[in-house]
Order: sequence, then C-alpha cells, then structure tokens
Amino acid sequence: MNKSELVKAISEKSGSTIRNTEKFLDSFVETITESMKKGDDVTLVGFGTFSVAERAERIGRNFKTGKNVTIPASKTVKFKTGKTLKDAVK
Repeated sequence: MNKSELVKAISEKSGSTIRNTEKFLDSFVETITESMKKGDDVTLVGFGTFSVAERAERIGRNFKTGKNVTIPASKTVKFKTGKTLKDAVK
C-alpha cells in the first residue's frame, strides 16, 4: 500500500475528504519525525513504538577491494510492534 492508497482507505473509513485526510497524514508524519529528531520515543498503544537507536562505529569490508573500512556511528529508527497489531497479523 502506498501513500495515496492509504489516504483513500482512511478517507473512506473516516468519512473525511481525501484532501483533509492527506493533510492529517502529512502532519502526523511530520509530528512523529520532529519528535524523533529530538530523541523522543513515540508510542501508539496497541500499534507500536517508534524509537531512535544509536549504532556504534564499526569495521566493515569493501568486497570489491577486500580492504577494511570504518563505518561511522549513526542513529537509526526502530519500530517495536504492539500486542494488538501483533495479534492481528498472526
């Protein structure tokens, strides 16, 4: 499902217009992104939790040359599913 399909499905279920639903979805994603930029977790009870995880610097290998390369430390996004979502997918 892509964004336009998601907007259409939410619009049909909520009875809202596609335009309003798209504005809502954009602001929802923007709000989660801003919160995670600050390092905060976002928990949607039953659905799941978005969190920021730190990756340490590590050594990797360039398979073309066979040389070791240093992969710098970085941040990544983790998602842990909630019980309701987990049970629904089973």
